[in-house]
Amino acid sequence: MSIPKFDNLEITTFPSGVCEIAFNRPKVLNAFSAELYKNWLDALTWASTSKLVKVVVLTGRGRFFSSGKALERPDFSPEGIAKSTARRQTVKSLVDQLIEFPKLLIAAVNGPAYGFAVTHLALCDVVYTVPHATFTTPFMKLGFSAEGCSSYLFPMIMGRSRANEMLLMGRTFSAQEAIESNLVSRSYPAENFRQTILGLAEDAAKFSADALATTKKLSRDPERDLLLRVNAEETIRLNERQNSKDSIETVIRFAEEAERKRAEKAAKKQQSKL
Repeated sequence: MSIPKFDNLEITTFPSGVCEIAFNRPKVLNAFSAELYKNWLDALTWASTSKLVKVVVLTGRGRFFSSGKALERPDFSPEGIAKSTARRQTVKSLVDQLIEFPKLLIAAVNGPAYGFAVTHLALCDVVYTVPHATFTTPFMKLGFSAEGCSSYLFPMIMGRSRANEMLLMGRTFSAQEAIESNLVSRSYPAENFRQTILGLAEDAAKFSADALATTKKLSRDPERDLLLRVNAEETIRLNERQNSKDSIETVIRFAEEAERKRAEKAAKKQQSKL
């Protein structure tokens, strides 16, 4: 099967069996659009069975790993509701794919991460970061609820108190705090970060693919069904929250503020040309 190509993702494969999947929307800080979620799901589905791939590295292009879900004004037209429903199903399927992914999955956090860009890290096998990265889940500010199995995995990985600081209080964690909380394995200097992580992936790709897959399966099997159930329940609750009055009003305010800032930026840029 040929290597798929996407507008929002950049896929790079190496002869060793390492495959880099990079979020490639740097102008909007790699915000997750509906199309990007779908591209990501399709890329992982391809990588899970491709004979070209032994190890996957997830990263971002530009300054950010990802600013999280792209916030837009809610669209209550029949077409808008249908699109929103389809996007939520895509995200659920993406989380299921992360849970079921059979190969070594390494996250290389190259900059700030928000929302789902943070929560999905708990489903990766190894997470590395640059020292200046930050980790934020602003779900309470938006009237949302936990996603990506974080309601279960974060307390288990980080401890209940630190997990609740992040999920319930919206506290931003530094790279060092994320390491101390066991969400991240370790940090590497920003200079040559990509090359460093790809080198580590290359080393892992030298191992037996069957041995990697067997050991990962053994470690994931005890909680696989539980994680799938957690994802299904989180999806239901998040759908309820995103359709709630308080969440809709909050998202509209955020969208209006973002539109105002973009307009001011565009006006300043235009004025500078005069």
